[in-house]
Amino acid sequence: MRHPILDLARRRAVVLDGAMGTEIQVRGLGPADFGGLDGLNEILVQTRPDVIEDIHRAYLDAGADVIETDSFGANAIVLAEYGLADRARALNRDAALLARRAADAFSRPGAPRFVAGSVGPGTRLPSLGQIAPDAMLSAYREQVAGLLEGGVDLLQVETCQDPMQARIALMAARDAMAAAGREVPAICTVTIDRRGTMLLGTDPAAAVASIATLPGVHAFGLNCAEGP
Repeated sequence: MRHPILDLARRRAVVLDGAMGTEIQVRGLGPADFGGLDGLNEILVQTRPDVIEDIHRAYLDAGADVIETDSFGANAIVLAEYGLADRARALNRDAALLARRAADAFSRPGAPRFVAGSVGPGTRLPSLGQIAPDAMLSAYREQVAGLLEGGVDLLQVETCQDPMQARIALMAARDAMAAAGREVPAICTVTIDRRGTMLLGTDPAAAVASIATLPGVHAFGLNCAEGP
C-alpha cells in the first residue's frame, strides 16, 4: 500500500500528538460547554469546536506530524448512553473536519501534517457477552464512515482491552473503507495492566499474533494503562 504517511514513516520518525482528554480537562470547561452532557468530550467538536481546534493547533505548533480526532468514544454504543446514538456519524465527520482544517493550516511543502481518526474501545466487551459482535461491528462501521467522510489520513484503533473488540473494529474499518472506495492505513494499540496482560488476560505476544497480523494494520503498540 502506498500512502503519504507511510512514505514519510519510511524516511524518518513520525511524531504523533499527545492526549486529548487531559488537555480538555485543563481548559476548565463547565456543563454548559458540553451542552449539558458533562464528561462527553466528543460533543465538544460541535459545542466548543474552538477549544478542540486550539488543542490540535497547539500540538501541531509543538511539532506533531499527526493529530488525532476528538472521537475516541464517538460510536453509537457509547453515545446511546447519552441519547445521541443517531449522531455518531455526524460527530465523527465533524471531528475529522476540525482536525483536517488545523492540519492543512500547518502543512507546508515537504512537511505535510496528517489526521488520525481516533477509534476507542467503547464501554462494552464482546468477549464478556456485554454486546453482540454484529452490533459492535455496525457501530464501528458507522464511526469509521464518518471519519473517512471528514478526511482522515489514517485510523487509530486504540486502548483496546479485548482482542475480539480490536478485531471487530479493524474489520469494520475495512468494510467502511471498501464502501467509501478509499483505503487508509491503520494503527492499533492495546492496553496492558500491571499483570502484564490485557484486561481479559491476553499477553502481549498473543495480542500481536491475534491483531497485528490483520490486513491493513501498519503499526501496533501499547498505550494508556498501568503496565507500560
